[in-house]
Amino acid sequence: MHEKRRGLSRRDFIIKSVAGAGLLAVSMAPVKIMSNHAKAARTDSAASKTERIRTWGMVIDLRRCDGCTGLDVPPQCTQACNLDHYVPQGQHWIQVFKVELPGGGSCFQPTPCMHCESAPCVNVCPVAATYHTREGIVLIDQRRCIGCRMCLAACPYQRRFFNWGDAALPPEAKALKYTPERQVPAYRGTATKCDLCPDLLHEGKPPACVSACPRKVLYMADLEDDIASNGKEIVQLSRFLSENSAYHLKEELGTQPKVWYISGHGQNFGRDAYDTRDRLPTTWVAGGFDKKVDVWPWGKE
Repeated sequence: MHEKRRGLSRRDFIIKSVAGAGLLAVSMAPVKIMSNHAKAARTDSAASKTERIRTWGMVIDLRRCDGCTGLDVPPQCTQACNLDHYVPQGQHWIQVFKVELPGGGSCFQPTPCMHCESAPCVNVCPVAATYHTREGIVLIDQRRCIGCRMCLAACPYQRRFFNWGDAALPPEAKALKYTPERQVPAYRGTATKCDLCPDLLHEGKPPACVSACPRKVLYMADLEDDIASNGKEIVQLSRFLSENSAYHLKEELGTQPKVWYISGHGQNFGRDAYDTRDRLPTTWVAGGFDKKVDVWPWGKE
């Protein structure tokens, strides 16, 4: 009777009590989940403060580059890349072109993959076989590549290649475990290109081309620390680019390359812009490369 006067039967009271407890449990669950997510976020944030992430780029000083003609040898950047990566015959992951200058004469222009921030190759790949690393390097996972060659068609710099057949490799290369950071051995029917030697970078060493260049044309740059080094000197990247009016190839395309050029024609080593000598051909030798690593400012990761 007492419950009746209050307008609530015993049965209704029990139902409402159970329902209320259920609602309380449901409402409390997200609070606990959010708390766990918050803890995870704090942990990730703390880890990111201790983990060193770099953003890699390259500067190519054409005032220093004579295509190695003054030394009477093939371009050593290309040669070193060929040997270090067991590059398949006919491919040039960093190719030295002889380019006509607007006012007459010519210069030699080493041309690797541009590792574009807005990379057309990444945008068109239907299976995400080509991608950006956290350090801004564009890599290819040949294990995912389906050989459609859309990335080759999309690259405005023509810096991608295709493994049409099985590359001639020495036994030590065939025994290597493939990773996207070291594309050896090459997979038949897949795309490939310059990878900026991330395996060497993680060891605190420069890429093979930078280390091998006798004229110190190539500077490896860390955009986070705003420094660049050719193994002989260290420069402040932003100042170096600004003071020397550095530029990108095909800037109008908006691909935002991470490779900058400084105009020149090898004059720092006595090359005349009207010198008619061409670069000597490189070779593809199925063997190792004796790396001579210069002083490197970043050290091992």
